[in-house]
Amino acid sequence: MGPPNETVVTEFILIGLSEDPRARAVFFGILLFAYLISFLGNGLIIVLSIADPRLHTPMYFFICILSSIDFILSSNILPEVLVNCFLTRPAVSFYKCLIQMYIGLFLVSTECVLLAIMAYDRFAAICQPLHYMQIMSWRLCISLVAVSMAFSFVVTLVTVLLQPTDFCGQNIINHFACELQSFLKLACSDTRASELFMHISSLFLLIPPFGFIVVTYGRIGWAVMLIRSKEGRKKAFSTCSSHIAVVSVFYGTIMIMYVKPQKTSSDQDKMIALMYGVLTPMLNPVIYSLRNRDVKGAFWRVFGRKMSE
Repeated sequence: MGPPNETVVTEFILIGLSEDPRARAVFFGILLFAYLISFLGNGLIIVLSIADPRLHTPMYFFICILSSIDFILSSNILPEVLVNCFLTRPAVSFYKCLIQMYIGLFLVSTECVLLAIMAYDRFAAICQPLHYMQIMSWRLCISLVAVSMAFSFVVTLVTVLLQPTDFCGQNIINHFACELQSFLKLACSDTRASELFMHISSLFLLIPPFGFIVVTYGRIGWAVMLIRSKEGRKKAFSTCSSHIAVVSVFYGTIMIMYVKPQKTSSDQDKMIALMYGVLTPMLNPVIYSLRNRDVKGAFWRVFGRKMSE
């Protein structure tokens, strides 16, 4: 049994992005715009990838999975963050906080691995075009996604098992959402095992996939330079540019957040979290749809046909 004066934490108070009402109104407008773009854009890509047979290829299978992850990731916290912009004392229940935090951890971990898988898909398409469908068989594609999700689930499960249990009444999270680093700072029990595993798992989830992407695109770049046709080089670069843009934003921000040790939560941490938790899910559908003829064509084939009926 614990000490008689121990306070049981049943909810957490979120500091939010700002305590200034005018700043909150600005943040609400920005976040609402980002959420609508993410919700509608990722939802549209999911629908088109399923509805149009021409998009039933390995590349669009992975894009569909990526959009599904971003769709759930943005919907996991953003609706509540938007509501909290109008509350003077935003609160979230203890168990709801844990659910949001671990769902976010699972999704972000899966996306780290998935982006590396997508780089391999582009490598096979450009460097081995004649054997592409044999290399990227549906069995391999589904297996790669399943392995990435299983690995992320194990990381999340171990994090849950190492979760601190004593909070000594401390329940104010200096963040706009339930975030693992800020959560661990509230514990009064020993969190060294949790923090050590968090840093080790972050290194394994970020450094190897990112290194693989860099090496893969180095080989792709060399292969593209050997293409004699200027049009062929342009087409090859265009198929990779969208993925490179997404990788740059996602890995660039999340590495700053989790690889670099930080002892105190700050407004800078919140901005970084907004970059990979809000900006990336919003940019993905924009990058993959506005720059992609296949997606535009699928839109008119699916919705143009229905409007003409």
